Amino acid sequence: MRELRILPLGDSITGSSCYRALLWQKLNENGHTEFDFVGSQTNDSGCSPASYDRDSEGHGGYLVTDLAGSKYSELEAWCSANPADVVLMHFGTNDVWSSKPVQTILDAYSVVVDELRKNNPEVVVLVAQIIPMNPINTASCSTCACPGCGGRVQALNAEIPGWASSKSTSASPVIVVDQWTGFNANAGQDTGDGVHPNASGSAKMANKWYDALVPHF
Repeated sequence: MRELRILPLGDSITGSSCYRALLWQKLNENGHTEFDFVGSQTNDSGCSPASYDRDSEGHGGYLVTDLAGSKYSELEAWCSANPADVVLMHFGTNDVWSSKPVQTILDAYSVVVDELRKNNPEVVVLVAQIIPMNPINTASCSTCACPGCGGRVQALNAEIPGWASSKSTSASPVIVVDQWTGFNANAGQDTGDGVHPNASGSAKMANKWYDALVPHF
């Protein structure tokens, strides 16, 4: 059996949280061992188990809208170097923070999917309704509050299912994974800072990715 090539794709929520380690562990513990996480990044935040496959395209600070514009060549390089069978895409948090219009974000999602399909016409794209945000000012970031971010996340998430349906094909389905419901963004709950998942948030994300991913083995 050929290994399933899985591409975790996104910003620091993909690159710096521990959901990938927990997902890797859960897949292996449940007998789904024929897979390979792929990507040019090997970011780690001291996650456990330490032996997990760290490969991803989790790029801290990136906007998905930039991948449709100034950073398009980077997207091309990622997709060409690591053609994926299944993509775990959690992208848009920095775009929401930057007040990018919802349609602009969705248009960028389409550019990403088109590029993925150039390298594998049968790629399965699992796209997240992104986790909630409640950024707070901290001693290390005195300008991190974003009162409008929570509502903008919900506005984006509300439009993702319609976009996914219009972009999905029988050969290359685009499947929505609801990472928003049940996730508490308040600092000390499922995040440490109102944005980035802590241990409990990473576990919630891993469990939802797992449920969506297993049918594709």
